[in-house]
Amino acid sequence: MLNPGTRVSLLLGSSLLLVSLSASGQYGSADGEWHSYGGDSGSTKYTPLSEINADNFSQLQLAWRWRSIDADLDLAALVETGADISFGRMQATPLMIDGVLYIITALNQVAAIDAASGATLWTYDPKIYRSGSPVSPLGFHHRGVAYWSKDEQARILFATNDGYIISLDASSGALDANFAGGRIDMTTGIPRAERDVLDYTGAQPLGSVSPPMVVGDVLVVQQITSNRELFKERPPTWIRGFDIPTGELKWTFHSIPQQGEYGVDTWQEESWRYTGNGGVWTQMSADLELGFVYLPTEAPTNDFYGGHRPGDNLFTQSLVALDASTGERVWHFQMIHHDIWDYDNPAAPNLIDITVDGRLIKAVAQVTKQGFTYVFDRATGVPVWPIIEREVPASSIPGERPSATQPFPTKPPAFAKQGLTLDDLIDFTPELHAEAVAILQDYTYGPLFTPPTLQRDDGHRGTILRPGAGGGANWDGAGIDPVSGILYVPSADNPTVPLMGTLTADESNFNYFRLSNQGVRGPQGLSILKPPYAIITAVDLNKGEILWQVPNGESMARVTNHPALQGIELPALGGGGRYPVLVTSTLLIHAQTADEGGNLVARDKLTGAQIAAIELPANASSAPMSFSVEGKQYVAISVLGDPAPELLVYALP
Repeated sequence: MLNPGTRVSLLLGSSLLLVSLSASGQYGSADGEWHSYGGDSGSTKYTPLSEINADNFSQLQLAWRWRSIDADLDLAALVETGADISFGRMQATPLMIDGVLYIITALNQVAAIDAASGATLWTYDPKIYRSGSPVSPLGFHHRGVAYWSKDEQARILFATNDGYIISLDASSGALDANFAGGRIDMTTGIPRAERDVLDYTGAQPLGSVSPPMVVGDVLVVQQITSNRELFKERPPTWIRGFDIPTGELKWTFHSIPQQGEYGVDTWQEESWRYTGNGGVWTQMSADLELGFVYLPTEAPTNDFYGGHRPGDNLFTQSLVALDASTGERVWHFQMIHHDIWDYDNPAAPNLIDITVDGRLIKAVAQVTKQGFTYVFDRATGVPVWPIIEREVPASSIPGERPSATQPFPTKPPAFAKQGLTLDDLIDFTPELHAEAVAILQDYTYGPLFTPPTLQRDDGHRGTILRPGAGGGANWDGAGIDPVSGILYVPSADNPTVPLMGTLTADESNFNYFRLSNQGVRGPQGLSILKPPYAIITAVDLNKGEILWQVPNGESMARVTNHPALQGIELPALGGGGRYPVLVTSTLLIHAQTADEGGNLVARDKLTGAQIAAIELPANASSAPMSFSVEGKQYVAISVLGDPAPELLVYALP
């Protein structure tokens, strides 16, 4: 079992597996299909389709639109049952196989749609609204389903917000009875997770908002539990592998190690016995040739205070490679020791073949909330470039015992701004800058990994985290171009402040608790920071260098029309938001918030220059994807809507 360790910085080794990913179908699909959330098991978000290009992108027209079937439910009657129901967002990216799109709605209904016409072929409703509130604080939402086929069988597989794994016949939408009757309870076998014993938010103990990963005949399933925990005793969100033909549980990976297991010593004072969370809430990736699945893990219970869980807390905030057939750990690397910043690994790692100093490396790249890209040999876990442990600021909260160091990649450079100084404050006018400096005196601020602080009676308002708890990068993740070796990552600059305090003993058994997660007010309602507020970064992974960075969005009406800024020439503000990218053989495509509605934007992949934009009827809510049917290329993206979100599909006339 290979293990680069949590503290060792290594140079690239010489052991390489020279297996072509393109031959295994992990870099897009030559037949214009879209088999996984990220397009392929390597989460590339890439398609080799080329009909839509720089010359004709602006000519795209709406081919068809599909309204979420959630709108067909009688929500008024359902609300009378006590469920807190809304379906404002459809975050799912559809799959496309053999001329059929498969999508999951905010309320976890699954639909099969004819890819050429938009006609609904079948639907399935798991009725998650009967189970109470969603486990996620973000409300009901889901990001996608998984697809499996073998011989004459094909299945659509997903895990619901209320904690069930479901297998459907892809041709009819009927439950697959061979898969343990069609439905598996995710709470079974998980400590401190009891079905129908709701937490204080009214939610089931476990659920899922992300698509599982198919590796051969194994379905790798992640899960989440509430991150609004009040007590240190929480369900651990272990990762499990199920046999797809039968539904049999094949293995369980303890992301919080149990007694006698590797890594349990990083949970001092036997804190592994009661600590929860710590698994994967986002998307995963897999190398089908190696048979490895890659887990981007999250924070353990209590995101911002860890005095009750001393130690580094493996395998949280790590990238873990498992043998998907057995669940055995092959290698791991921990990006955050003893997290107190809520810096989960937020997105699927990207698999990419790169050439570094003349050597072919089959790599895996993990973008993070803190704005780093960690790059490893995906077979061995050896860092492509050295990763150095550096000292970070100490905590002032009593009982907190953070790590004295954290791992910093030497390459590539950070794609997001990290830490805060006076030079980072808004400077459109001297008066605004002076106001921002005055505001900052009420906070603790400093470099990346400055720890949270307690609110005080003297007006101290806590520690500014930059990037904020939402990242840097988030579930939007990154896309890659396998031809050029370039990674494209959208990011945001939105600092946050965890307001730390105490609760009574009957409310919580944490010594200290995040009472709320707040933004940072700026002068006269403006941001406290200089722009841009959202950017897209292209990283050349062959060199470990940033190729370009561009703001996403040029203007923000509330800024450009602000009375204090009239007559001032403003820089590009990057007010277009952090939206997922689609990489094609010809273009980089992503959404953008506009002052009214939204846009779908095409950029030059080598320069970042915006080529064209088409107007969307509303702001986007999902990642874009592309597919072809009978030689015609389409681009699909979901948008907000009233009364329900819509899937929009564009094509050339």
